[in-house]
Amino acid sequence: MKTIYLDNAATSFPKPEGVARAMVRYVNEVGAPLNRSVYGSAREAELVTLSLREKLKTFFCFPEKATHVILTPGNTYALNFILKGYLRPGDHVIVSSMEHNAVMRPLLQLKGVSFDRVMADETGQLDPEAIRPLIRPNTRLILMAHGSNVSGAVQDGAAIGRIAGERGIPFVLDAAQTAGHFPVDFQGFGLSGLCVPGHKGLLGPAGIGAMLVTDDLAKQLTPPIAGGTGSASDSEELPNFLPDRFESGTMNLPGIFGWEAAMDCIMNRGIDALRAHEKALTARFIAGVLDIPRVRLCGPTDMARRVGVISLDFLNRDNAAVAFQLEQDYGILIRCGLHCAPSAHKTLGTFPRGTVRFSLGFANTEADVDAALAAVRALS
Repeated sequence: MKTIYLDNAATSFPKPEGVARAMVRYVNEVGAPLNRSVYGSAREAELVTLSLREKLKTFFCFPEKATHVILTPGNTYALNFILKGYLRPGDHVIVSSMEHNAVMRPLLQLKGVSFDRVMADETGQLDPEAIRPLIRPNTRLILMAHGSNVSGAVQDGAAIGRIAGERGIPFVLDAAQTAGHFPVDFQGFGLSGLCVPGHKGLLGPAGIGAMLVTDDLAKQLTPPIAGGTGSASDSEELPNFLPDRFESGTMNLPGIFGWEAAMDCIMNRGIDALRAHEKALTARFIAGVLDIPRVRLCGPTDMARRVGVISLDFLNRDNAAVAFQLEQDYGILIRCGLHCAPSAHKTLGTFPRGTVRFSLGFANTEADVDAALAAVRALS
């Protein structure tokens, strides 16, 4: 049976052809460390790494130097770096009710740090003005998911950034579900920090991500990891300069080579073209599902305010049983459950049963959408 992959919110598949080729080339032909040596292949590793930083800087309209594009083992690590490196006992944080556990679990680990959730509506969208009453004298950070990994709802980053800027509060965006799917403008959103994964909409391999930070925020971050950087080796103290201060240990160079190749694909296609393709497929899916009885769409219908993450609740079926049948009977690969976001499901009214989540990517087609709709109709 032919399979149809509709789990791109978890990780994108397939990857562009050049990704695997670049990773194999590093392993088989380059193999050198980063920042440790000066021979030819080591210099090539440094150049590819710099190229990746520069591409991320350009793609996200990041106004700082490429040195402030910090490569991490993933988006979760980037969020932890900021939350645990910046916040102190007595601080207050504002998040949304749609956050992933990559935000909530580290936040709950921080003793003496309090937080408030801005409540989203039943589709997962929030009113930025609802942030204002939650701001306290000790509010030190606003951190929010740009796009929901459950409902696909996209928040108004620019409006949130304006409110944060008026009060002088750093604004950090978790772009796990929008990077590569939806325009993310660091400068236009008034961000202090941006966290992204390499393996989702940016089409790279797993195990790598990035945090882009302003110089002001970087100076206030305590590195949560310390070790060798290949620089300032005469000192047992971490160097103060970036990116070395936040990149201790041996870097994921196969991942760097693969992600750098993926960014070529992303930038050649352009975010507008990628967005238009996904938007058309999402509109087709939603139009087709709205008239299917006993199936509830858990998310917005406004295409301007969402990405291609589509959650369905089968009102007369067990959602897990539906997910199993989608694969077994139709070859459709999706994710079912709570998607590491219990607060989002409570907001949407789907806790604890969860939803059946379809998520679209650059390689999906109208035929994929139509096949999924036919299966949903049959299983409803």
